[in-house]
Amino acid sequence: MLSVQQITGGYTGESVIKNVSFELEKGELFGILGPNGSGKTTLLKMLSGILPFSSGEVLLKGKSLSDYSTKELAKIIAVLSQHSNQSFSYTVRETVSLGRYAHQKGWFHSWSQEDERIVKQAMEQTGVELFESHYLHELSGGERQRVFLAQALAQEPEILLLDEPTNHLDLSFQKDLLDLLKSWTKNRGLTVVSIFHDLNLAGLYCDRLLLLEKGEININDTPNEVLREDRIRGVYKTKIEKHPHPKVPAPQMVLLPEDLARDQERLCLDESFLELSDEHVVFRSPIPLRTMSSGVVGSGTGWHQLFVNRHVDKNYDCIDHRKEMVEYLKAHGFESGETVGMMTAVMLQDVSFQLYRDESFAAFVIVTAGVGNAVDAAKANEHVFQLQPGTINTWVFVSGDMTEEAIIQSIMTATEAKVKALQDLEVKDPVTGTIATGTSTDSILIASTQRGQKLEYAGTITPLGKMIGKGVYECTREAIQKSRKRVKK
Repeated sequence: MLSVQQITGGYTGESVIKNVSFELEKGELFGILGPNGSGKTTLLKMLSGILPFSSGEVLLKGKSLSDYSTKELAKIIAVLSQHSNQSFSYTVRETVSLGRYAHQKGWFHSWSQEDERIVKQAMEQTGVELFESHYLHELSGGERQRVFLAQALAQEPEILLLDEPTNHLDLSFQKDLLDLLKSWTKNRGLTVVSIFHDLNLAGLYCDRLLLLEKGEININDTPNEVLREDRIRGVYKTKIEKHPHPKVPAPQMVLLPEDLARDQERLCLDESFLELSDEHVVFRSPIPLRTMSSGVVGSGTGWHQLFVNRHVDKNYDCIDHRKEMVEYLKAHGFESGETVGMMTAVMLQDVSFQLYRDESFAAFVIVTAGVGNAVDAAKANEHVFQLQPGTINTWVFVSGDMTEEAIIQSIMTATEAKVKALQDLEVKDPVTGTIATGTSTDSILIASTQRGQKLEYAGTITPLGKMIGKGVYECTREAIQKSRKRVKK
């Protein structure tokens, strides 16, 4: 569709773009990234034919760009520049209708029903038909941006060049615009080349990304390869971390504020933050903690400051337990959005907790445990599924800076330690008669201050893993022994 071959050029003899080459395929959404001054807009102007280049070649459908007349080029390429500050004395409809110019034999002398249909469709797709009789100077910057997009779409191009298309658009219109463009690339074969400042939008919507650095190509590849932490940090000169999107296989980048370093004073989480009663166990952290849990509320990954393990009767109705748990938290003054909430049928006076410390990090372990619905995971198929309130709930609060790998390994280590405790106490699955590996409703929480020493690993023989394994084993044993002793009474 479009072949860019070693183009070099810029303004007044200065080469802003240097030896840039890439190929564009039909139906591709191609993003151009780079910090300010890297040459993004200059490159886009060269692709549109607005700005000449001093050397190299751009081939459009196998033909040199310079061989096309302006009108011929307009039938193939439409350009949406940053028009937001321009206010022409045209109405919205008139402005969008200008997009049909390339298809006219004279200045609107051949206006047809097809032209009318396309203009109307473009206005509807961009949400500007409601103010089609308004003048441009009466519109907001975001509204004008959508009008100029409608004008470009009315042109019915094969290639659409966009310079920061989401500029001035609110969140919903950013999504609507990019959803529309993505749909057009898939369903109509439209090729879109767009400059992005928002790396996350680029990673979410683009098929390929071109990263410019000082006018040269740093990389031209898939979003996952381009949006690598070390690469983006180096090009943009800023602290950033890469995370996967929670719903689609797309990379997302998050900025790290400079104040983060100043707030990293070491903090030790211990029993001074713990509140015990017959109704619930509560841990109130003085700061939000990075969490991964299987809580009734606050499950998955996130940041939480309150942790509630609530006692419920063993015959508790679990049909709508999440809704009921949220109502319980609110009724007791806990903000559900900041809380990891769990339920247990175990009597809370049987709780076991202990602080384990090293010179540079610590782990505070809290376990409530009973074995009334013990299960051997290897023979779980012999059990009938039913919802029951939790039994063994394990909390591990780490005073340290854990990687995601360490958090996941912590869950594995804690689980192995719990299984060993059940084995040593000869806890049996009442259905199979074999040694149990847990109960059918076990839950776990790993929470980290993300301050202090970097903790990369938490496997069983790592320093952190040894601490967690020892803590979960000892606290699980003690909690089960307390529960058994009370039951015998």
